[in-house]
Amino acid sequence: MTTNSLDLASLLCSRLCHDLLSPIGALNNGIELIIEEKDPEMRKRCFELLEQSAKISADKLKFFRLAFGAAGGYGDMVPVEEARSVVDALAGNNGRIEVRWSFGGDTLPKPAVKTLLNLALIGIEALVRGGTLDIGAEMRIDDSGGTSEIVVRAAGSRIAFDETIGQALAGTLHPSELSSRTAPAAMIQQLAASLGGGLQYALSEDALVLGAVLPSG
Repeated sequence: MTTNSLDLASLLCSRLCHDLLSPIGALNNGIELIIEEKDPEMRKRCFELLEQSAKISADKLKFFRLAFGAAGGYGDMVPVEEARSVVDALAGNNGRIEVRWSFGGDTLPKPAVKTLLNLALIGIEALVRGGTLDIGAEMRIDDSGGTSEIVVRAAGSRIAFDETIGQALAGTLHPSELSSRTAPAAMIQQLAASLGGGLQYALSEDALVLGAVLPSG
């Protein structure tokens, strides 16, 4: 699969806007209610909803900044705690997903962090009824510079995984089927291929396992 970079960027922007529409819309509705509402107790509830919507919006923006953006402000290596904090916040807003982590070091290359976040996003979306999300990553140093290995396992009572996302991860998705839903998977597939690495996934009735191997040199 080959995708025009401008088309891919446009679809990623569409995805970001789609995911932010709900919490920002809730903010707007909450402000309108506060203007009209006179009951103190109801106004208190409106402020609580506003606070919740603002937090969700901020959490998503922080996540997408690292997952889709250039991760400005960081060097070639990104602290793993940055990745952990944005995924924990995103999953925490879901309320039904437990995230468990295993890191082999304190930092990862930017491409590895971007890949990890997008695989985590796919895993979170697969857990439509909640469950556990196990994420592991480490960088193995070798003569060529190093290789990042990432694994994400989403397990729950129901796994929802669109096969077109799998095709995007494998690089077999036809360009005509690319959408804002499959664009994140297509982006990290192209990223992995550009580094000489690859992505894998395995789907069973109660789990989705996603993996990546990314050379750094």
